[in-house]
Amino acid sequence: MAVTGEETESAATGDMPAYQIRSPSSGLPPGVVMAVSPGAMHCPPQNAEEVTRKREVRLMKNREAARECRKKKKEYVKCLENRVAVLENQNKTLIEELKALKDIYCHKQE
Repeated sequence: MAVTGEETESAATGDMPAYQIRSPSSGLPPGVVMAVSPGAMHCPPQNAEEVTRKREVRLMKNREAARECRKKKKEYVKCLENRVAVLENQNKTLIEELKALKDIYCHKQE
């Protein structure tokens, strides 16, 4: 017997696909169950050239996505560095202003 990924009507409403048991086409002993993924039942065999081409296209897309990701990360880091510089300047200005106000306040009390 073998298990196929074909869903039954009762399993169509459930979360997990149900598997139907069918007799094997190979010479397996009775009682041996083979699991076949649901996607494997619908895809015809592909030739090596097509598999290689698809792999190359996938790798090219992945390289481009990685390049774009690195570019965005650089822009993000640059933006953060600029923001840090602005905030450091603002902090320095506020510290100087605080010192000046403390000096004025201390001199008035004397």
